Amino acid sequence: METLLAICLGIGLSAACGFRVFVPLLVMSIASLSGHLTLAPGFQWIGTYPALLTFSVATILEVGGYYIPWLDHLLDTMATPAAIIAGTVITAAMVHDTSPFLKWTLAVIAGGGAAGLVQGTTVLARGASTATTGGLGNPFLATIELGGALFTSILALMAPLLAVGFIAVVLFFLGRTIVRKIRKVQLPPVQPGLS
Repeated sequence: METLLAICLGIGLSAACGFRVFVPLLVMSIASLSGHLTLAPGFQWIGTYPALLTFSVATILEVGGYYIPWLDHLLDTMATPAAIIAGTVITAAMVHDTSPFLKWTLAVIAGGGAAGLVQGTTVLARGASTATTGGLGNPFLATIELGGALFTSILALMAPLLAVGFIAVVLFFLGRTIVRKIRKVQLPPVQPGLS
């Protein structure tokens, strides 16, 4: 049961990387330094003061960058591979007492996959926002993404199973909304009298 909770914790924090890459790492560092999170051997560096300082600066720069209109698109381009890598590292840092093969397989598939799915959804949402609002809605979307990263990270620490369920629900509804918008844009108008 402990291994399952650790995996869910890793997946929840990894999914939060899809919203913002450095927020979950900062939350992990704080939780580790305060004694609320035990990291797997080889990943204790996440819970050090130099890592805390680095993640704090990176988080501030990343969050601020998403409020600059032209920079948010550049960050989205760079954030996709970064989120997958961060998600993989986070899940590996949470999985204890397993073989390295199993640990890294879980980390890549579950952690990297969760981060990639969430990041891909946010990229599509930002694209839809840019297309429909001319980019004026992007700061609002950036605020929602930041809130999602904070909420998911904290929820993953407090209730890992609930965090995984929350991510699944969010991905389902966001994905469904995006697919509907894409279909509306792609479908040609129906002309009367033609079948």
